[in-house]
Amino acid sequence: MDAKIVAYIDGANLHKGVEGLGWKLDYRKFRSWIRQKFNVADAHLFIGLMPKHANLYTSLQDAGYKLVFKEVVYDGDGKAKGNCDADLVLQAAKDHYESGVTAIVLVSSDGDYSSLVKFWLEKGVRCTIVSPAPIRKCSILLKKTGVPIVYLEHVKHKLWYRPK
Repeated sequence: MDAKIVAYIDGANLHKGVEGLGWKLDYRKFRSWIRQKFNVADAHLFIGLMPKHANLYTSLQDAGYKLVFKEVVYDGDGKAKGNCDADLVLQAAKDHYESGVTAIVLVSSDGDYSSLVKFWLEKGVRCTIVSPAPIRKCSILLKKTGVPIVYLEHVKHKLWYRPK
């Protein structure tokens, strides 16, 4: 039986990473790309919940993402913060123990996930990292895990959003 491959996507890291490269991601194309390239069955997108973005959430779900919401809080400057790191790690561990996930794709450039990647490797889970940040900005901690890393800057031509 083929392994069910699951993607865990840090939504803020994906958005900010691509934005930092100076282009806009087509989320529908991205979902299709990770399905085709990595055979991803389920794509969990961790994202802050803000009512004003209801249409965005609907379009992401229509594109095939399973949204995992984090309550947003605001800092002293009124800037929204919806840090989803702990939620992603907990969901990934739960999926491994409860659903037997044996292959994953992590979409993030954040070194905070290096301990999760090491955990997966210890458990025999096949891992691939998709980095929204360029090579020079992807965390050295992720690079040191030895897991293959695919950089979105190298596939921009397939994934950038073109307004209709």
